[in-house]
Amino acid sequence: MPSRSPLPPPPPPAEIRTWPDRDALLGDRAVVLGELVRMFIGPARLGVLLMWAGIAALGWSLVGSALLMFEDANDALGVVPGVVCLAAGAAVLVPSAVLLAVGVARDLRVHALLVEWGGLDRDPVGDLPLRRPRASIAWLLTSFVLCAAGLFGCVAVPGAARAGQETYGLVVWLMGLGFLAWLAGLTGLVKAFAHRRWVLRALVGVPADRPAGVEG
Repeated sequence: MPSRSPLPPPPPPAEIRTWPDRDALLGDRAVVLGELVRMFIGPARLGVLLMWAGIAALGWSLVGSALLMFEDANDALGVVPGVVCLAAGAAVLVPSAVLLAVGVARDLRVHALLVEWGGLDRDPVGDLPLRRPRASIAWLLTSFVLCAAGLFGCVAVPGAARAGQETYGLVVWLMGLGFLAWLAGLTGLVKAFAHRRWVLRALVGVPADRPAGVEG
């Protein structure tokens, strides 16, 4: 789930840091961390995750429709609509898979920057807005619902299928939708727990007396 906003640079090495005092360091740190937290767990990012899940579900629905058409086809001509749906589904699924891979790679870079900038110093009072408890809860609840729906589609649907009542194409289609929901939910859960772990490790604690590279 990529974003157009450029990533902030990593903090300079300790030997070339030129902040005049600790307040200046904390000011720059707060600005950069606020932007990184927004990129990592902001409401817009949750919307992008849901949008990706919707696009992937649309692509798989076209593939599932093609499977159903193949099962109902009585001759070679009846296969043609299924081939068209299959091609359309692949055209939607492949870009969504690329977007997911690019987004995950970007999230890893954002999290690495969060760790680096957060490790510069501690500011328990000033860092309170960075904890984003409401955003974390929203990610957790939404991701839990997606995971639950996905597991139901992957486990309960094939388990309840009866020969002669549900076709193989229908079961595969529903299982695929369940897998996509589970994948989106798992991605959200990992990000929510990663943010919480970062808060506990980087933001909670006693502020340092004087970080390396700060003058005065």
